[in-house]
Amino acid sequence: MISELISLKLLIVFRSDLGRELLRGGASLASTPVEIVDADSAATAESMLAQGGIELVLIGTALPAADKTAVSKAARAAKEKPFVVMVGTDDINTDADAVVAKPATVEEAKSVVDRCIRARMPSRVLVVDDSATMRGIVRKILSASKFPLEVAEADEGLKALQELRAGSFDIVFLDCNMPGLNGFETLSQLKQEHPHIAVVMITSTEDATFAGRAKAAGAAAFLKKPFFPADIDAVLYRFYRLDPPRRAA
Repeated sequence: MISELISLKLLIVFRSDLGRELLRGGASLASTPVEIVDADSAATAESMLAQGGIELVLIGTALPAADKTAVSKAARAAKEKPFVVMVGTDDINTDADAVVAKPATVEEAKSVVDRCIRARMPSRVLVVDDSATMRGIVRKILSASKFPLEVAEADEGLKALQELRAGSFDIVFLDCNMPGLNGFETLSQLKQEHPHIAVVMITSTEDATFAGRAKAAGAAAFLKKPFFPADIDAVLYRFYRLDPPRRAA
């Protein structure tokens, strides 16, 4: 997924020279080529965002609250709709897409940048369920996600395995109870052939042992029907290794 990207323009908005240089160092080592620009104030960042071309914004949370708000607002108004990440402890109600811990080393800064780039680029998702209604529900939730996702569907296990063999996928949402090849049988074959794909098992069962069985079989997470957009969001944040922004109750 990331290797297919030619380059990405990153804006680092930090109050301190040290913070900007640390992230610059990490970005220079990123797995994807990155064009780096930086700013030490909201005014400079707003001007850069207005010029266009920026796809990812990293904002240091040591900036004054008004500056963080101004930069986030400018990012939302930009044509590219860049992915906005707060670096450090997040304030409640900042208009960010995600939060990461402040890195202390260049290696940690590289990890931050790589994770943020991954979240900015499209991930391919396969939804596997014999119910067209359930597939439609999951597709609708995924289409509204802040993460860019390309969604395909399969109505049973064998077709899912065929889809996976024919194309490259990052995440599979897999129903447990399907006719023919059931979810656990599909999961077993899938993990043998594609061990790096993240699988989210979906079930309506009341069996309390299900979560443990799914994890032991290689699933990254599971969802209990009925589930809600927030439940899928939580799964996606874990997949990208990012934290969600805090919201006031």
